[in-house]
Amino acid sequence: MKPISLGGFEHMFRSNADPWRTFSDADEALKRAAILRGMGGGPIGRVLELGAGNGSNSVAIAGRSLRLDATEGTATGVRLIAGVLAGYPRARALRLVLPGRLPRSTYDVIVIAELLYYLRTREMEQVARSVARALRPGGRLVLAHHLIDFHDFAQHAAGVHDRFLGATRRIWRPLVQHRARRWRVVTYSGS
Repeated sequence: MKPISLGGFEHMFRSNADPWRTFSDADEALKRAAILRGMGGGPIGRVLELGAGNGSNSVAIAGRSLRLDATEGTATGVRLIAGVLAGYPRARALRLVLPGRLPRSTYDVIVIAELLYYLRTREMEQVARSVARALRPGGRLVLAHHLIDFHDFAQHAAGVHDRFLGATRRIWRPLVQHRARRWRVVTYSGS
């Protein structure tokens, strides 16, 4: 595996606003529905989405959130997210290069989809600790990731959820799980 850089993602989004067909692919729609189920019933107070890419999940999440911070590390991605969130005045697209300081100190739900294996181990551990501090007691953490490796990952997909949760140094209880052939979405509640 040769990890893709942030510059690589920037180039990809400049070349194609939807490089993985996340807005149109049926499997992506199923994953998005699983993420929404995992978030629980709405409306939900404060929601953080890390690594929002082009905003394909953000627009669905915004419809369930009273406040959404959809973050992305690339400038082009932030512009794409801002475009899809234009009709949601309580949702904002923010540039956040991970690991970095989260926009708010507390969230009710944090969604991390298709991101963790792009982070190097130390970066992921720093993000895990930030997430653990920011998620309110009893809040929900929704993790959605592939089960198979791709050539541009920084770490293997197998066990990425467990490695992330372990790095938070908290105890997590799985609430909702949806598994497909190539991906899984799991919602956890932390204590």
